[in-house]
Amino acid sequence: MINEQEKKYQLSRRNFLKAGVAASAMGVIGAIAAPAKVANAAGASLKYTAATKGQWSKLHPEHDYGSATVRFVESNDQWLGTTKIVGKVKNFSEADMGFNLATRGLLPNKKTQAASLSFFFRHPFGAAIANAGMFVAPPAAVEGKPSPKKLEIPDPEQMSQHIKDAAYFLRADEVGIGKMPEYAYYSQKLTDKAGLMTKPVEECVIPVTERLPYVIVVMVDQNLQTMLGSTGYDGISGAMSMKSYHATGNIAVILATYIRSLGYNARANHAFNYNAVMPPAVISAGLGELSRTGDCSIHPRLGFRHKVAAVTTDLPLAPDKPIDFGLQDFCRVCKKCAENCPNQSITYDSDLVEYNGYLRWNSDMRKCAEFRILNEDGVSCGRCMKVCPWNSKEDSWFHQAGTWIGSKNGASAKLLKTIDDMFGYGTESIDKYRWWLEWPEMYKYPAVAQAPQTH
Repeated sequence: MINEQEKKYQLSRRNFLKAGVAASAMGVIGAIAAPAKVANAAGASLKYTAATKGQWSKLHPEHDYGSATVRFVESNDQWLGTTKIVGKVKNFSEADMGFNLATRGLLPNKKTQAASLSFFFRHPFGAAIANAGMFVAPPAAVEGKPSPKKLEIPDPEQMSQHIKDAAYFLRADEVGIGKMPEYAYYSQKLTDKAGLMTKPVEECVIPVTERLPYVIVVMVDQNLQTMLGSTGYDGISGAMSMKSYHATGNIAVILATYIRSLGYNARANHAFNYNAVMPPAVISAGLGELSRTGDCSIHPRLGFRHKVAAVTTDLPLAPDKPIDFGLQDFCRVCKKCAENCPNQSITYDSDLVEYNGYLRWNSDMRKCAEFRILNEDGVSCGRCMKVCPWNSKEDSWFHQAGTWIGSKNGASAKLLKTIDDMFGYGTESIDKYRWWLEWPEMYKYPAVAQAPQTH
C-alpha cells in the first residue's frame, strides 16, 4: 500500500519530469559559470589518469562514481585529498571514540554508560547480525604471520586489479587502494570494551605499533530501498549498519588471510576489531571526501549509505588517488544534515575550523553518540544519511542530472538542495519498502536485549 505522502512525492516528481522543468533547469545550470576550483598543493600539476576500462577491474571495469564530476588530487604533508592539513595530525586512542566515551561514563547523560554496551542489540534482527559479526572479531581472524614463502605475484598494477576483482567477487560494492596515512592508525586499540566501565583505560588498551604502506578499502551499500522506507532512526537503522559492517568485515578478513598466504603482511580492520580509523583510509583510497558531519566521508554515488572495512598491507600495490567531486563547496551551502539532525549535533557553520591538525566542520560527536545510544524511537540513528542529497534516490536521469549539478560549484549545490527539498527527498518514509518488523517496547531504556559476550 502506498501512503499519501509517497503519492504526493511521486506525483510531484512525475509532473516535474513531464513538464520538462528539469530540462529547463539544466539550461539554467549551463549558463552558470563555474568558478575555478582551488586545487590542493599537488592537484594543479597532478599527472594521473584513472585506470582505463578493463584495467580498473575485470569484474567492475570502470570507476562507478555515478554522474558526479570527479577529478583526482594528491596526498602529501599539506593535503589528504581535499582535506587541508595545517599541523601535526595526532594518532588518538580508540578509547576516546564517542561510544567508548559513553562506556567510560564521560558523556553528560550518565544513562549512556549502562546503555552503551547493548544499544545496538535492542532490535532482534540487528542483534542477530551483530552476533554473527563476533565470529570475525578475534585477533586470530584479523591478523597473523604471513607465509614464510613469498609466492610469485604480478607487478603492482596487475596485482591491484586482481585484489579489486577479489573484493568485488566477495560482493563489495566499491573498492579502492590508497597509501596508508600514518596518522590513520589508532595510538591504542581496545582489548576490553566492557572493562572501560570499571577499570582504568590503561588496563583496557594496547598500543598500535603496526605501520604498513598500503590500505585496501572495501565498501558495502546499506540498501537503498530499506533507507527509503526508514525514518533514519527507527528499528532497522542499527541493522542497516550492522549488515554492512558484517559484510565488509567478512571481506576484509578473507582478503587479509589471502594476502598473508602469499607471503605478505596483512591486517583486517573492521567494526568488530579496528587497528585504524576509517575516514582517512577512505579518502586516501579515492572513495570519498570529508563532509559537514565532522569525520564522516561521503561517496559520490552512495553518499553516506555505506559502511567500510580495510586491509592494511605491505603487498606491492599501485594506490589510487584521492578524489574531488565538489563536496566541500556543496556541504558549505547545503546544511541539510544539520537542519534534520534530531539532536542538533551537526554544525551550521559555513567555514571549516582546525581540529587535530586538519580542517573540518566541527560537529559534536559526543552529542551524536549520546542520541544514538539513548534513542527510544528505534536503534541508533542514520538521519544524516537519510537526508543527504548525495544518497541515490530512484534510478532516473533526473537524479543523475542532480548529482552532476551538485558536483559543479556552490551555486549549483544550492539549486540541487532546493530541488531536493521541493520533492521531499529524505523526509519521506515509503511504506512499500518497509519490510521489517518493529518492536517499540524494546527501544525504551533500559534495553531488553543484551549484548553478547565478546570473543
